[in-house]
Amino acid sequence: MPVTVVRFNLVAPGAGPAELGARYRAALEMAAYADDRGMTTVQTEEHHGAENNWLPSPFAFAGAVFGATRRVAVTVSAIIGPLHDPLRLAEEVAVLDLLSNGRLVTVAGIGYRPEEYDLFGVDFARRGKLQDELLETLLKAWTGDAFSYRGRTVRITPRPFTEPHPLLLVGGSSRAAARRAARLGLPFFPSAHLPELEAYYKELLVEYGTEGWVMMPAAETPLLHVAEDPDRAWARYGRHFLHEARTYASWQSGAVRSAVKSAATTVEDLRAEGVYRILTPDACVALGLDSYVLHPLAGGMPVEEGWRSLRLFCERVLPRLAG
Repeated sequence: MPVTVVRFNLVAPGAGPAELGARYRAALEMAAYADDRGMTTVQTEEHHGAENNWLPSPFAFAGAVFGATRRVAVTVSAIIGPLHDPLRLAEEVAVLDLLSNGRLVTVAGIGYRPEEYDLFGVDFARRGKLQDELLETLLKAWTGDAFSYRGRTVRITPRPFTEPHPLLLVGGSSRAAARRAARLGLPFFPSAHLPELEAYYKELLVEYGTEGWVMMPAAETPLLHVAEDPDRAWARYGRHFLHEARTYASWQSGAVRSAVKSAATTVEDLRAEGVYRILTPDACVALGLDSYVLHPLAGGMPVEEGWRSLRLFCERVLPRLAG
């Protein structure tokens, strides 16, 4: 059975509070619907100060999803680690881990937008050192024991549900990220299909004498939308995918590698590229992927169209994947 993911970043360019509130509530209803029908994961993420209202508070959203669901995991992919206070983050994740009975998966990256660091007064040049401190602090905090932190003795309560600690992966597309994960014995989440980086990480596990594993996107990891008539859907809704693709691309330098990075500048280019795909249910099944990532509210997609896509996937794709 493939992994099935429904992704939410709540992008909505130009939306006011009433529209955003309705979209947030619709996302929770979609998460509950996906959970009832056996989808595997809800995925969300973190970005700050975006004009298009990109979700800045993934853990608040995750908590709401846990309250609306019973089985589905929530993957936060990824948090921008250095922007978080390590002790407060340890508490937040512990509470969510307890609340969800261990359904939270956190991927910690360092981000790539200096603007986000400037917003919170954090030194972008120190992001690597801050990430090291964050990860080391989380692992100590979740033991429930007292430890030394910035020259004082602290202890964090409550202890999480998951032993030995909540699932925490190190994200990134650099050798530094792979080294950080291997040194701490944490699993590694490359942001794109990077077999050479996976091999490097595994070499480092041996060197450090630690244990870990890799969760890496497949070579083909499209963001999916399901429609009876893809031509019509591209004509009516392609601009929403293009908005998200262009926003994401504008944030990333050439050195940043991502499974969903697009070079398209028009809807036609985007469709031909294949990062975003609108498919019929039959074509979706025929992909034969190990993981299916549905993105029902991409780029400000109308809620009713998001529901059409999600229902088509759950009713006419998901049962056939199980077979």
